[in-house]
Amino acid sequence: MYNVDVSPDLISRVTAGVLEELKDWQARPLDSIYPILYIDALVVKVRTNGVVINRAAYLAVGVDVDGYKHVLGIWLGDGGEGAKFWLSVLTELKNRGLEDVIFVCCDGLKGLPDAIGTTWPNANIQTCVVHLIRASLRYCSYRELVSIFELKVIHCYLRRL
Repeated sequence: MYNVDVSPDLISRVTAGVLEELKDWQARPLDSIYPILYIDALVVKVRTNGVVINRAAYLAVGVDVDGYKHVLGIWLGDGGEGAKFWLSVLTELKNRGLEDVIFVCCDGLKGLPDAIGTTWPNANIQTCVVHLIRASLRYCSYRELVSIFELKVIHCYLRRL
């Protein structure tokens, strides 16, 4: 893409050079409260033992009391997205000092509200608007979708006001 040739040895040396700093970042203490916590997973292709496979990358982003967003962590799962793995992620965040969350914005993954409730019993769970729209569109016919997508223009206009 950038017309730069890099040897596998250079990539290994650079990776080894930042590995310790990465481990420190992954284990750093967190603020005791993030009013908003966004959690989601995306599927990424990962090369393992010479084979490219799909794996879930779990992402947690917290908004601090001053309104700044912080990436709290990124974890690679073994299979697809699952509430059991999310519970381990949320428990790790709590163990790193995150004592309370007011709102958790997430998708509608089955079992995820239970995992959140186990970790932070008073947290309010808010399904992400994008996930709500995607889930709702499953019940629309193609003809209805055309009309619904016209609403996108109105939504974009209202956001500029």
